[in-house]
Amino acid sequence: MKARVLARDVDLGEEKVIGVTRTAAVVKGGRRFSFTAVVVLGDQRGVVGVGQGKSREVPGSIEKAVRDARKNLERFPLRGDTIPHAVWGRFGASRVYLRPAAPGTGLKAGATVRSVAEAVGIRNLLSKAYGSRNPMNLVKAVFDGLNNLRSKQQIFELRGLPVLADRDRPKLDPIVEVRREKRGPDKRDGRGGGGQRGGGGQRGGGRGKKAEGKEAAAPETEAPKAEGESKPESDAK
Repeated sequence: MKARVLARDVDLGEEKVIGVTRTAAVVKGGRRFSFTAVVVLGDQRGVVGVGQGKSREVPGSIEKAVRDARKNLERFPLRGDTIPHAVWGRFGASRVYLRPAAPGTGLKAGATVRSVAEAVGIRNLLSKAYGSRNPMNLVKAVFDGLNNLRSKQQIFELRGLPVLADRDRPKLDPIVEVRREKRGPDKRDGRGGGGQRGGGGQRGGGRGKKAEGKEAAAPETEAPKAEGESKPESDAK
């Protein structure tokens, strides 16, 4: 929501020339040139104005545009160094989408939208322009989007709710690193305890001892056979 502001009530910064276009009119003696300038002027605290001037010379057109901008100053609600919420702006064949950004993002915008954002005092913004890129139409589309902004106080008053204190910047929770605890030696020993299953080899070792005992007992059983073989020899005698 815009609010008219007088130039004598604010400390305006340096004007920014959006663009200068040239037109020619063919007359009896030749061609006559005319220049049109578009200028943005603001205090970087929420007040900004746009002006347009025409003249036969470039400096004259810029001076007229600056005087026009000082007459059309408007104040827009901001939230810290960004806008309160996302908005669409339209004018003619130009459309602009403006979206708030976190601190440190910067101005992600083209030259025309960036000039208006810097003049009004926005430092963190995401934007996208669609349709015509005509400087004058694009500037008016940005102003249309800024006119659709509503502050938290205005929304609460429209809804009949008590106005609560609002912070200037979006709150960012600190990032806390969560470190995992190292596993104790007991768990590792438990895993290693599985190696004790290799003690099954001891079981196998027991089986191996039994097999050796059987092999040792085999010669004792073979001894009587040797004696039995000697008996036929005695019979032959």
